[in-house]
Amino acid sequence: MDALAGFLDGPRARGAFLLRTAFSPPWAIRLEDESPLTLVAVVRGTVWVAGDDGPWVRLDAGDVGVTRGPGHYTMADDPGTAPSVVVKPGQKCYPIGVPDAYPIDLGVRTWGTTPDGTISTICGTYEQPGAVSQRLLDALPPMFSLSAADLDSPLVGLLATEVGRDDPGQEAVLDRLLDLLVITVLRTWFDRSAAPAWYSAHRDPLVGKALRRMHDEPARPWTVASLAAAVGVSRAALARRFTEAVGEPPMAYLAAWRLALAADLLREPDATVAGVARQVGYASPYALSTAFKRVRGVSPREHRAMSPA
Repeated sequence: MDALAGFLDGPRARGAFLLRTAFSPPWAIRLEDESPLTLVAVVRGTVWVAGDDGPWVRLDAGDVGVTRGPGHYTMADDPGTAPSVVVKPGQKCYPIGVPDAYPIDLGVRTWGTTPDGTISTICGTYEQPGAVSQRLLDALPPMFSLSAADLDSPLVGLLATEVGRDDPGQEAVLDRLLDLLVITVLRTWFDRSAAPAWYSAHRDPLVGKALRRMHDEPARPWTVASLAAAVGVSRAALARRFTEAVGEPPMAYLAAWRLALAADLLREPDATVAGVARQVGYASPYALSTAFKRVRGVSPREHRAMSPA
């Protein structure tokens, strides 16, 4: 597992919200759902997107925009169109004023004003954050976009075809396709922008191997010496190169990764503090609770009680 896989594992298991929209101008929607990550892929027409503190961004057919919560943003056919609908947490929709054409259910996973609207999008929203994802989310701007040419992928078209189908196993198909599109978009974005150190470090033949070992076996009682032996270098060489590439020593990174995993695992309905402690490499529930509260300010049980059901 790496950081991208860690980000997608939890949301995928819980199911992302996926919707096709179909509108004809004029239309505008205010998004205040505060979801951790939303992807908007334009299937047909032109869409304008803007966050509260950012400029309007134009998305044409095949382009993809990504927004990072909890900030609010607006989607519209034109920057001058006033929103007639607001989407709140839980994907609950409310009219603003008295809209002329309030969006309605148009069929399987489809919402809008008319089935043959001139503007169509696919919106994929990861509604529940996993603590593993926070490092990734922190590395993203509030909003960014990629053109169809930049992305150079058939996934938008494939997802657009599949989202309206209701065949057996379709939810699993859509989950996998959305995850694949998000991974492709994030890879492309990081390749074209200033990628965070922990992401770039995966490409280092030595540091990347060490990261993968820690991610794959967080419960193993790693030390710098045992990790160095596992990747075939000296302790000093690993410590120096890892710190230079990642920006923190190996054991500091491992400690943060274990607590992030623990925070995510504690949200599972049948999880216990003792079981999670074993899974992430703590000798006892007390040891996990002490470290968890020191870093996060709450106990594992308090964290679990505050997490969405």
